[in-house]
Amino acid sequence: MAIKRYKANADTTIVNAFQPGLVTRGTGANMGEADVSEVFSIYGRQSTSSQELSRMLTKFPVSTISTDRTANRIPASGSVSFYLRLFNAEHSKTVPRNYALVVQPISQSWQEGVGLDLEGYADLTKGNTGANWMSASSTAGWTTVGGDYLTASSVTFKQTFNTGLEDLEIDITSLVEQWIDGTYTNHGVGVRLSSSYEAAFSSSTGQNSGSLIDNVSGATKSYYTKRFFARGSQFFFKRPVIEARWNSTVKDDRGDFYYSSSLAPAADNLNVIYLYNYVRGRLTNIPGPGTGAILVSLYSGSSDNSAPSGSKLTLYDGNTNITGGYLSTGIYTASMAITAAATPIATLYDVWHSGSTEYFTGSIAPTVLRGAQTVAVPTYYMNITNLKRKYRNNEIARFNLYVRNKNWSPTIYTVANATPESTTIRSASYRVFRAVDGLEVIPYGTGSELSTQMSYDVSGNYFDFDMNLLDSGYMYAFKFAFYDSALSSWVEQPDLFKFRVESYEY
Repeated sequence: MAIKRYKANADTTIVNAFQPGLVTRGTGANMGEADVSEVFSIYGRQSTSSQELSRMLTKFPVSTISTDRTANRIPASGSVSFYLRLFNAEHSKTVPRNYALVVQPISQSWQEGVGLDLEGYADLTKGNTGANWMSASSTAGWTTVGGDYLTASSVTFKQTFNTGLEDLEIDITSLVEQWIDGTYTNHGVGVRLSSSYEAAFSSSTGQNSGSLIDNVSGATKSYYTKRFFARGSQFFFKRPVIEARWNSTVKDDRGDFYYSSSLAPAADNLNVIYLYNYVRGRLTNIPGPGTGAILVSLYSGSSDNSAPSGSKLTLYDGNTNITGGYLSTGIYTASMAITAAATPIATLYDVWHSGSTEYFTGSIAPTVLRGAQTVAVPTYYMNITNLKRKYRNNEIARFNLYVRNKNWSPTIYTVANATPESTTIRSASYRVFRAVDGLEVIPYGTGSELSTQMSYDVSGNYFDFDMNLLDSGYMYAFKFAFYDSALSSWVEQPDLFKFRVESYEY
């Protein structure tokens, strides 16, 4: 699993815009229960130089993120990215183009409130619960009208909008990490037009005047109006989230182990194998090496090829021991390369040890790399071998993908006596969409983060998926893409695999 989403737990819109009639400003209005949030700037509507602004406030459960990190459900700092995602809400009003929105952390606590009116700004707090343009809560005002924000460059983010219909997606990892480590207190973020796009206003004192923001270099045109779905939206996949993404891929070459060859570059001659130490069903550190180094040696087989035999084999670098390392709780890994003998050994045995203490013995069926006379254009047969018809929305499921070449032509003898050959796809990614309307829920993570890249081990490709990412009561489908090095691109496979997600009460 390499994606987790943390939904907003508070949001609202605050404005200094005029109510209908253009006499009274809605500075006391709250929109905490509205199903959309709004950002705009209007210049010159009430007078030739009047300023009207709208800003969004949104807060997320950072304490839950911190708890998940402590429980190893998300990686440590430096191994995970956090994205703020807000989703465009279509509407019948004018949509501004070519502008930028700024995201900054709010520097004091505020109240969400229960207002709904985004048109007439009639839901005034009047000392009741809810933030507005002038006050953060029923008991505290803002130091600066329109909200108080931290302005350090490390926690200031910006996104440009060209058509105005784009979603907002910004990497705010530096801010989330500072929330987690306590550098800043989590009061959420404010979203507004950058100062050059918010309406101009010049105060005689050079300071903010009443509810107006002094902004002499601001815009003398309007940007009305950008709306995002709020946390109260009926649309499950459109609610504001912080999305954690990381690369959880495990590439265990035990089932795809190659002898070193002059046909391959050095990186492809290296094989990585893993040891998974399960004790009573739980991954557990081996007491001897603990979180330190562990040694691995390779042996050929006995006469009946059932156990390691003879002396340690000499590796590509001339050594007989490989120094492996600790990866995570109960998981150890080692990298190695070995040259085939004149008669390649059919089975290698890897013995994990610390001196004379042996912890585990595994087996490896290595392959000799050979050239070819034709260009291979692979097509595949695929199946998720453990796919169920339905899943609970509170479970994390592991999916095992069986892949083989479609042009495999077994003989009767092969069918009767052998396990069907499988192919390990070294670069495979998945996506998820909702079957009823094709809405893409999880896109391919094929960029720098590889958040949906699949792992593989001796049994083939696999991945873990958190069903909590999906809305209950719908059918979904997995699609897969494999990286084709000849084309230098990802190729989507034709197969799809459907399943349904139900509430955990079923």
